[in-house]
Amino acid sequence: MLEAANFSKTWLPFCKKFKVEPMSPEAYFRTASEPLNVQEWPSVKRLYEEMKMRIETTTKLNQIPEHIYKQHKGFREWNFVTSKRDHQTILQILIDGRDTNAVDIEGNPLPTLVYLAREKRPQYYHHFKAGAMNALIRISSKISNGPIILNVDCDMYSNNSESIKYSLCVFMDEEKGDEFGYVQFPQSFDNLTKNDIYGCSFRVIQKLEVHGLDANGGPCFIGTGCFHRREALCGKKYEKNFRFDLKKLNNTKVNERASLLEETCKVLASCTFEHNTTWGKEMGFIYGFPVEDIVTGLSVQCRGWKSMFLDPERDGFLGVAPITLLQLLVQHKRWTEGHLQVFLSKYCPLLYGYKKIPLKLRLAYCAYNLWAANCLATLYYVVVPCLCLLKGITLFPKISSPWVLPFAYVAFSHHAYSLGEFLWCGGTFLGWCNDQRMWLFKRTTSYLFASFETILKLLGYSQLAFVITTKVADEDVSKRYDQEMIEFGVASPMFDILATLAILNLLGSFGAIKKVTMHADKGFKVLDQFGLQILLCLVLVTINLPVYQALFFRMDKGKMPSSVTYKSIIFALLACTLAVY
Repeated sequence: MLEAANFSKTWLPFCKKFKVEPMSPEAYFRTASEPLNVQEWPSVKRLYEEMKMRIETTTKLNQIPEHIYKQHKGFREWNFVTSKRDHQTILQILIDGRDTNAVDIEGNPLPTLVYLAREKRPQYYHHFKAGAMNALIRISSKISNGPIILNVDCDMYSNNSESIKYSLCVFMDEEKGDEFGYVQFPQSFDNLTKNDIYGCSFRVIQKLEVHGLDANGGPCFIGTGCFHRREALCGKKYEKNFRFDLKKLNNTKVNERASLLEETCKVLASCTFEHNTTWGKEMGFIYGFPVEDIVTGLSVQCRGWKSMFLDPERDGFLGVAPITLLQLLVQHKRWTEGHLQVFLSKYCPLLYGYKKIPLKLRLAYCAYNLWAANCLATLYYVVVPCLCLLKGITLFPKISSPWVLPFAYVAFSHHAYSLGEFLWCGGTFLGWCNDQRMWLFKRTTSYLFASFETILKLLGYSQLAFVITTKVADEDVSKRYDQEMIEFGVASPMFDILATLAILNLLGSFGAIKKVTMHADKGFKVLDQFGLQILLCLVLVTINLPVYQALFFRMDKGKMPSSVTYKSIIFALLACTLAVY
C-alpha cells in the first residue's frame, strides 16, 4: 500500500490525462500496447515495473528495506506481534487527504489512504471477513465518514471508473434515489477461457435472472462490487419521508492530527469493542454464516431499503476465477453450505422477510438458498437408473408407449430452452456443454458435502469455518487451463465421488450394450423396454468424458491421481455387484 501510495502521485494524473481504462496498472500494462504520441507512457511503465520489482523482492526476502522500515511506524509495530492471529491493532494513515502536501505531481489533492490490521487474540472470535468489514466501517466513519461505501474483494479490480458515477446517479435520483440501500454490480472475471471450462461466469443468472429480481425489490448482496449507503449498512431503517443529502452527509471535518487520529481510532478495531453492542446482529455485516453478504443484504432489505443491479456494457469490476476443478468445487461448497444455513436459520427469507419484502422476492431468494438440496435429485438420476439397468428393473415407460412423450417433451424443451438462453446471453455451444457438466459435478460433490456439513452443524458436530479459495497456480496449471483441460491433479473425496459415478455409468452402459448385442432376437425388446435408461447412461458417459481421460489416458500432472482411480473402480464394481446379486 505504501508503494501504491507513492506510485499514485504519477499514475492518477496519467489516467486522467489519457482516460486510461482499466485504471488498475497491473491490468492496464498487461493488455495495453504502447499508445502513439504519448511521451509519458515509457516513464510511467518504468516506474510501475520498478515498484513491482521492489514489492516482489521484499516479499521474497521477507524483509522491509531498512530506510523504509525506519520511516513508518506501521512496520515497526509488527515487531511486537507474536503471530498473525495474535496482535494489537495496527493503523496508519498513509495518505492524509486533509494535508495540503498530499498532492500528485500536478498539484491535485490525493484521496485519503489508510492501512488497518484489526486486533486479533486467540481467545476472541474474529468473525472472518464480516468482522474485518465491520472494523473498517467504524474506522472509516471516524476518519472520513463517506456516505457511500464500496466493497470489493482483494482479487478484483475496477475495470470501469464510471461505475462510481453510475451508482451515484442511482443514490442521488430525485424521485427514487432515497429508497436504495445498495447498488450491486455483477461478479465478472478477466481470466475466463473462450468456452468457460469451469462455468464460472454465471452468464444466464447475471444476464437474466438477477435483472428479474430488480423488478421485485432488487438483488441480494453478493459480497463484492457493491456500493452501500452507510446509514443502511449501519442499521438505519428506511423512512419514507426522510431525505438524504449526500453532499452534506460527509461534511464532517476532523481537526485531529493524523498521528492522534490513528491512536484514537484503534479502539474501534479492538477485540472487545463489539461486546454488548448490535454490531454483527443489526449493524454492519451479520455474523454466523459463511455467506455473510447474503444475510447482510437481506437484513438491509428487511429494514425497508431496496437494491438495484447495474450491469454496464463495460464490466464495472473484474476478478480471478478458479482455474482448477477442486478450487471451483470447494468455493461452491462454501457458498451452498452458507445458503442452506441461511434457509434453515431465523434469516430464512420466507420467515425473516415476512411482510417486509415482497413474496415473489422471498421465493426467488429461496431458489438459491436451496441449491444444496439439488444434490438429492441429481444423485438419484445418476445412480439409481444405472443400477436398475444392470438389475433389469424398468423405471421409465417403454419407447413404444405413448407415455414416453411427456418425458421426451420435458427433456427436450428444458435443454433447448437452456441452450437458447445461454446463446442469447453471449455464450457458445461448447460453453453451454461445459456449464451443464459443471452443474452435474457441483451437485454430486459440492452440494452433497454442503448438505451433510450443514446437518452436522445443526446437530452440533461441526463448527463454522471460512474456507478461502486460493487463486494462485503454477505455470503448468495455467497452461492447461488456457488449453481448456480440466485440472484434477490432487486426491480429494470429491474426486472419489466424481470418478465412482463416472465409472458406474460406464459399466451400466457396457451392460446395456451387452444385453442388446448378445441377444439379437431380444435386442429390440431390450431397447424398447430400457431405451430411456440406456439413453440417460450414455448422456452421463458423454458428460464424464473428461473424467475418463483423466482416469485412464492423460499423462500430465493434471490427471486423476492413481489412488482415486483405484478407489473409484473398487467402489463402482462393488455397487454393481450388490445391484446385480
